[in-house]
Amino acid sequence: MKKKRHELILKLIEEHEITTQEELLLLLQKNGFPVTQATVSRDIKELQLVKSPGRNGQTKYMVSHHETMKSQEKKFYAIFSQSVISVDYAGNICAVKCYAGTANAAGAAIDAMDLSDIVGTLAGDDTLFVLCRTEESAKNLRSQLETMLNGEA
Repeated sequence: MKKKRHELILKLIEEHEITTQEELLLLLQKNGFPVTQATVSRDIKELQLVKSPGRNGQTKYMVSHHETMKSQEKKFYAIFSQSVISVDYAGNICAVKCYAGTANAAGAAIDAMDLSDIVGTLAGDDTLFVLCRTEESAKNLRSQLETMLNGEA
């Protein structure tokens, strides 16, 4: 129920200029979610919604891209640090050695970074290959991943 409500909230703030919690509450109720103001307040906090200027000059609720990025970075670092043993590169390919069974998770985390220099990833059980556009971008990625691996990020 909560997941569906959160999905609806994100849809509603995208489609409407919602300026108050009361407006959001009424829209949720109209859409079949009998929620209280306290629930709406918690949902806003959990979804990390912020108020930003809308078209009409009033502030409206929207997703905080900064908070979304911070949240994604935290998840990536957690997955990476628990999965990866070492990183090296040859040509334009990075080879990422992982603990058994964790290469897919590490690959998904790297894919989620959405870096323009990465063409794609290919994961086995304990090894992940990252295809980069150039040797220089592979070298830079190795350096970035090693920094993360050493807890310096």
